[in-house]
Amino acid sequence: MRVLMVAPPGAGKGTQGAVIAAHFDIPHIATGDLLRDHVARQTPLGRAVRDHLDRGDLVPDEIVLDMVRDALVAAKAAGTGYVLDGMPRNITQARTLYQVGKSLNMTADVALHLKADDGELIRRLLARAALEHRTDDTEDVIRRRLALYHEVTHPIVTWYAERGILVSVDAMQPVGRVGRQILTALEAMRPLLDHVPESARRPIDLTGLGAAFGNP
Repeated sequence: MRVLMVAPPGAGKGTQGAVIAAHFDIPHIATGDLLRDHVARQTPLGRAVRDHLDRGDLVPDEIVLDMVRDALVAAKAAGTGYVLDGMPRNITQARTLYQVGKSLNMTADVALHLKADDGELIRRLLARAALEHRTDDTEDVIRRRLALYHEVTHPIVTWYAERGILVSVDAMQPVGRVGRQILTALEAMRPLLDHVPESARRPIDLTGLGAAFGNP
């Protein structure tokens, strides 16, 4: 099972990515964690990343893509799938990532889209900022992050829907229910992945199921 996570900040993609990885026994490739690991180990990539971070710049796409490529190569060598969390963040990254996956025969089976209301996301992120004593995560900053997501990241949802690999889930439900819904959908899809070509697939919207998955 090869899964991409597409979600706004605060929707729980890190939490659900870890659940998927544990269930299917596949690596959880979180780009933020990978970047921090390279910086901590002072690898050549880590030193390049630190230079950008020290200047307050975004890490260039090519650096992140090289890092993700290495993680996909390792997953392929281990004979596993993956959960990719933190990339792609824009349509250019999405298309480039597809070409990287295609060259390795490791393209994603599913683009998992966690949908959530901005008001709920702001509430969650403010609560998390208070809990973690993050004074930089103000409501204005959070609103700007969400606006950027809608402008830059959300258009890739349409692109994945057109490819037929999009699965949308309501992330405003309790965390446990969201996890069960995701795993049920992925388990149902798993036997079909080798037999139904991508061109014959259709996007799946599970956001209306809600109570069918019971109490949290």
